[in-house]
Amino acid sequence: MYQLLKKSVLLSALLLSAQAAHAADPAESLAQKSGCLMCHGIQNAVLGPAYKDVATKYKGDADAEARLIAKVKAGGGGVWGKMAMPPNSPQVKDEDIKTIVKWILKQA
Repeated sequence: MYQLLKKSVLLSALLLSAQAAHAADPAESLAQKSGCLMCHGIQNAVLGPAYKDVATKYKGDADAEARLIAKVKAGGGGVWGKMAMPPNSPQVKDEDIKTIVKWILKQA
């Protein structure tokens, strides 16, 4: 288990570095700065789901933005697997979480 976690952290660091070089969208840069892309890839799952998969799952759901903002703030697990997402509030500002969630929902 420790080796898997160690490899995941290394992979996340490499992805983080590569994604930082390509972050053109201000919301993507904000997600990068906030640490979101350490556990989530845009096109591929890392420790958490890929943002394109999140966007696809919630496409057409009028309540998705509010629910995902609350989920990102509070953290939680069980929707995408066993790995729980830690709470992101108060270290990430509410308006930044909203910006990031809106961006995530456009990834489908």
